[in-house]
Amino acid sequence: MSEQPRRRPSKPYRRPKKDPVRILAFEALRAVDERDAYANLVMPPLLRKARESADFDSRDAALATELVYGSLRRQGTYDAIIAQCVDRPLREVDPPVLDVLTLGAHQLLGTRIPTHAAVSATVELARVVLGDGRAKFVNAVLRKVAAHDLDGWLERVAPEYDEDPEEHLGVVHAHPRWIVSALWDALGGGRAGIEDLLEADNERPEVTLVARPGRSTTEELMAAAGEESALPGRWSPYAVRLAEGGEPGALDPVREGRAGVQDEGSQLVALALANAPVEGTDRAWLDGCAGPGGKAALLAALAAERGAALLASEKQPHRARLVARALEGNPGPYTVIAADGTRPAWRPGAFDRVLMDVPCTGLGALRRRPEARWRRRPEDLDGFAPLQRELLRQALAAVRVGGVVGYATCSPHPAETRAVVDDVIKGRGGAPVQVEWVDARPLMPGVPALGDGPDVQLWPHLHGTDAMYLALLRRTG
Repeated sequence: MSEQPRRRPSKPYRRPKKDPVRILAFEALRAVDERDAYANLVMPPLLRKARESADFDSRDAALATELVYGSLRRQGTYDAIIAQCVDRPLREVDPPVLDVLTLGAHQLLGTRIPTHAAVSATVELARVVLGDGRAKFVNAVLRKVAAHDLDGWLERVAPEYDEDPEEHLGVVHAHPRWIVSALWDALGGGRAGIEDLLEADNERPEVTLVARPGRSTTEELMAAAGEESALPGRWSPYAVRLAEGGEPGALDPVREGRAGVQDEGSQLVALALANAPVEGTDRAWLDGCAGPGGKAALLAALAAERGAALLASEKQPHRARLVARALEGNPGPYTVIAADGTRPAWRPGAFDRVLMDVPCTGLGALRRRPEARWRRRPEDLDGFAPLQRELLRQALAAVRVGGVVGYATCSPHPAETRAVVDDVIKGRGGAPVQVEWVDARPLMPGVPALGDGPDVQLWPHLHGTDAMYLALLRRTG
């Protein structure tokens, strides 16, 4: 009787090991994809929950944050690379699988995690959240991704600059082509400037604090953060920058509402409006789009020092509650209301100073909201345009003759900045308005490269701020 071949014993089933860092990162990416959530709103509660475990420390939090934000910033680039490593169109890959692949690609191409560790950890994550079958697919794809470093892949997936400069820059610097084009138009100049800007959009922004006048000081914030963890602001006299990993919520002045987290560009906009010369009285100020409350809190503190009162208006009730929370404890008179700035709840000519920081595409804050670059579409500009113009018209109606309006937006796109102001002043779509420009540049002392004026455009690569725009207009009739 012939001898039967021996059967190799099957490997015992091994339960996948749960990695809390990568599971958290995956959950954050799913929330961004499924619910159109923003990572900066999703991450804090996920991190708070994770910290309840004794096994999750500050290094884990830092890695999870890097995995989420890094994956979102370079999503377009990683999509182009992954598309070269799968056997089907990318749109046919299930979104959860694509999220896992993106996390793996970022570990392989955007961090110093060793190749074997990046692949094995991501495959293990896939076993936990996707199952063994799809984990094998993830393993096969990531081994192809690992065949080249990022520069090697960019040579393969990005067109030559001379053939298609906008698409080249979009793939290399992970921005949609239309945004590259729009930013380049707004910035002007050659290749070096736009590349610096796109690179700045991909850097992790510093956490910047504001010491609210009369309630805190930069010295107090520096002392609370510790000399090794804090630096003075570059431009704003009320700003303090936290070193990487600093937790603002742990500082007493922030926890007590006497200071807050606020980009230095936003501080400069509020300060410029507050310091613009007005003719006559200076007792009534309006923030017409006040949510979530950062600029309103700074304006309220500045107004209180001069004996002026601030009315902070925000259309959405839940955002109006955030404004009220930000202003709580302000020593001077202020009022917070939930009202639509296009249907004013105040009489015309009631204010000496008006800030209208209008809703926009947010292209100036891509450092902080990296997912916005993939979520926004060119047609969004048309959606915001009527609202932006009507809010500016109502702001100019709300200010008295001799008073000043600040039109601000966190976007450098020409369609959301100078074009809006020009249309309203010249009466396109409405009656012309009698105003004169106020040069905003002298109201940001010490800040370089502010352009030809009279309006101002800040830039991440030039000023280390969000790309805030400000036009100051004095009502003359």
